[in-house]
Amino acid sequence: MRVAICAVGRLRAGPEKALIDDYLTRFGKTGRALALGPAQVIEVEDRKGGGMGAEAQLLDRAIPAGALVCTMDERGAVMSSPEFADQIARWRDQGRQDLAFVIGGADGIDPTLRARADFSLSFGQMVWPHMLVRVMLAEQLYRAASILSGAPYHRL
Repeated sequence: MRVAICAVGRLRAGPEKALIDDYLTRFGKTGRALALGPAQVIEVEDRKGGGMGAEAQLLDRAIPAGALVCTMDERGAVMSSPEFADQIARWRDQGRQDLAFVIGGADGIDPTLRARADFSLSFGQMVWPHMLVRVMLAEQLYRAASILSGAPYHRL
């Protein structure tokens, strides 16, 4: 199952990008035997300043056709890492070939795009900078693949 992280904003070279690249490379290597991956980041940018509506249109075009859509949203489900791993495995086992995680801009995700999502995930009640959410999501993808493979990366 291929994974796309569709996100508003461009991430320049720096520690966040290095972490994302590292975790997604690890996810790809660990996930290959589990039919998970590869993962890629697809960035969109609203250069005209059209707000959430314009961002939603750009994000919608970035989502691979037929992908299961999971928004990253503070109103979403809060899960433990093992629960997240199990959810990814269920989607894979249901035959989903593409999974798209959607990360909005500073104002969040437009309600119309949120409404069409198949699932919504939250990293807790705190609001996180959208660039850090990318890092956290990349790490959790790698952790999920590690959990599913039985590797010792995740400790309870």
